[in-house]
Amino acid sequence: MIPTAYVETSVVSYLTARPSRDVVTAAYQAVTRDWWRLAPDKFQLVASALVISEAGAGDPNAARARLEALESVTLLEATLDAERLAGTLLDSGAIPRRAAGDAAHIAVAAANGADYLVTWNFRHIANAAMRSQIERACRQAGFEPPVICTPNELMEAGHGDDAD
Repeated sequence: MIPTAYVETSVVSYLTARPSRDVVTAAYQAVTRDWWRLAPDKFQLVASALVISEAGAGDPNAARARLEALESVTLLEATLDAERLAGTLLDSGAIPRRAAGDAAHIAVAAANGADYLVTWNFRHIANAAMRSQIERACRQAGFEPPVICTPNELMEAGHGDDAD
């Protein structure tokens, strides 16, 4: 069975954004474009209504590009289990209350059994200092947490190289 990858909003934002002059951001954008092009062959890409809502905010042209990129992605439900898990992530301190949306992304992915949560959000999601707390809270609530990673971490060796 093909693994499931929950695409968090930062990924589609990097995918569709105008090229950045910042070297790190430009690299993230390039990796994201490479990953997005090849990911459908390796993963079932999923998201949630929250991703759609976040992607649809802001500049209308940028929002349109983000939403168009998400058209082929399957939407997962924010079930009652996901809502409860989001509360657990916040109540346990694994995710700060001001980042309730980030808790919701993790909870929807975990409650729906996603294998991966793909993100560029290093503040509250792909954060090594917080990862063990997130995983513990998910498991204590009865859910296996998704592997939280960046698109770069899901690239195979040689993926995106021009030498192939």
